[in-house]
Amino acid sequence: MSKQVKRFSKPVILAHWLNAFTFMLLYFTGLPLYSEWFDWVYVLFGGPENARFVHHYGGLVFILPTVFILLVDAKSFTHWMKQIFSWKAHDFAFFKGFAKEFFGLHADIPKQDFYNAGEKINSLLQVFTAFLLIVSGLLMWFADFFTTTLGFSQSIILLAYPMHSIAFGLSVAVVVGHVYLSIGHPNSRPSMQGILKGYISEDYAKAHHGKWYDEEVKDNLKM
Repeated sequence: MSKQVKRFSKPVILAHWLNAFTFMLLYFTGLPLYSEWFDWVYVLFGGPENARFVHHYGGLVFILPTVFILLVDAKSFTHWMKQIFSWKAHDFAFFKGFAKEFFGLHADIPKQDFYNAGEKINSLLQVFTAFLLIVSGLLMWFADFFTTTLGFSQSIILLAYPMHSIAFGLSVAVVVGHVYLSIGHPNSRPSMQGILKGYISEDYAKAHHGKWYDEEVKDNLKM
């Protein structure tokens, strides 16, 4: 049986699932804003007012995982940030075989870091869309404060609406891809163990995060 390699701390796991749960809550409570076809969602929340209340304050909860991880495990957050903004030759070479890998076929992919290039792209898109959603959401929710107190022009507030919609659509596409690679992909089960229990198998670490394994894991396992 392959040895187990620690990948994520408990605070990271908690922050990840809180973020995922809150995103889905915001997703469902926001759907009726885009089409009357989704008015059935209002029934689930006891009416439009309740749904909007949940959406507004759910948006505040959506920010909490970042605050939580910075307070409890800043080292992991800093490591994540450094990784996703660090790109080298092996990262770009990852995409040559990614199409095959995406559909579960064998591909010759260079050894990857703690986060492979696909995970880095996913993280960057999540950070970007989350930033747009939060900023545009606050502008719409507290429009009077921004215009009256802070002197923002009405055009900025109006711009927040299409910005929120575009960020919403892009974030859903990102999440769909993330969920597929986490649940639907043939190699998803070992990776899911990492975000559920915090550990992945040594074999999986070698195959999908070989550079990280060689530089930081292999020698520690021998100790």
